[in-house]
Amino acid sequence: MDEETISLTDPDISRTELGMVEAVLCSPHLGQGRMVEAFEGEFSAWLGRQHAVAVSGSTLALWLCLAAWEIQADDEIITPAHSWHQIARGISLAGAKPVFADIDYWAGTLAPQKAAEKITSQTRAILAGNTNGHPADWRTLRALAQQHGLKLIEDCTESLGSRYAGQMVGTFGDCAIFDFSQLSALCCGEGAMIVTDDLDFARTLRYLRDRQPDQRYSISISRLLPLNARISDITAALGLAQLGRIGDILARRKQTALWYEDQIKSFEGIKPPYLAPDVDEVNWFLYTVHLGTRFSHSSCRSIVDDLHTAGIDAELYSYPLYLERYYIEQGWRKGSCFVTEKVADRAIALPFHAHLSEEQIKFIVKTAKDASINIGAGAAIYL
Repeated sequence: MDEETISLTDPDISRTELGMVEAVLCSPHLGQGRMVEAFEGEFSAWLGRQHAVAVSGSTLALWLCLAAWEIQADDEIITPAHSWHQIARGISLAGAKPVFADIDYWAGTLAPQKAAEKITSQTRAILAGNTNGHPADWRTLRALAQQHGLKLIEDCTESLGSRYAGQMVGTFGDCAIFDFSQLSALCCGEGAMIVTDDLDFARTLRYLRDRQPDQRYSISISRLLPLNARISDITAALGLAQLGRIGDILARRKQTALWYEDQIKSFEGIKPPYLAPDVDEVNWFLYTVHLGTRFSHSSCRSIVDDLHTAGIDAELYSYPLYLERYYIEQGWRKGSCFVTEKVADRAIALPFHAHLSEEQIKFIVKTAKDASINIGAGAAIYL
């Protein structure tokens, strides 16, 4: 993208981040060290979980969780087909079998009744996410997992700071995974965090992340093969600085969302952003508009192309995971999750970050509206 393009995302970096990263760069230690430990400690305290383990990415984070629970090759993990794709891929990489279940049309999150229909004797865990910042129905999912003796994994890659039933997301699962790559409100470039209240589980995760010298003779834990999945003190310094400013970062993003909501009201047939019962707060991951049923996947693609022509970095928000070639070769087919496909065909992600001005947002929304009219489908857009 050139300098005149309105970027889809733009990290909120201040002099605080620059100063902390510079301090690490001027230190004698750049790899995993005290800064990583500090980031883990501050993050777990901020969230209210007992343990946090920083790792190099969210895909590896899920792999580590499944390995720590000794998930076997034929074990099944139920997961929504509409989610942060890097997470779900960790199921296959760990050798387990992903079982895709459909989503709630309004919330975009895993529908508990659809997950319940997928449970078999081989099911070992449920992986559910807070799609685009909107919390899943965690009370029902927790009860479902407990009823069947399943692990509950919370994918929080899109929902930093969102709240459900009086608690922050990331506090409902046996473990939760946060992603810190480019699109996240807390952006480290790359990296992820696993949080849990289970001490033994956390210890196993740390061993699997990278074996320490004092663990090499441990008989009980060394039967597992560790990875090199750690982060550096440089990355941790950036994350620690971002965490210290997270209230301000989220507030600035909320202002951007309010400007969007004010402009989107000009569309015919507009519906307000949906908040499910028990949802206290949503911090949007991207600003996503869902087009009416008169639109097709190709017409949405045309709108995105028109936005690109106008210098606006927009994208189709999602694509059903099971329609990737890898999963098609495993037997998945179009039509497997009707709601997921319906949402994916008509969801467009618009630029969303704290550096957008009100005038830029007016331009983005007007361009999107004009593009929807130009393709002959009208301007009925709803959130």
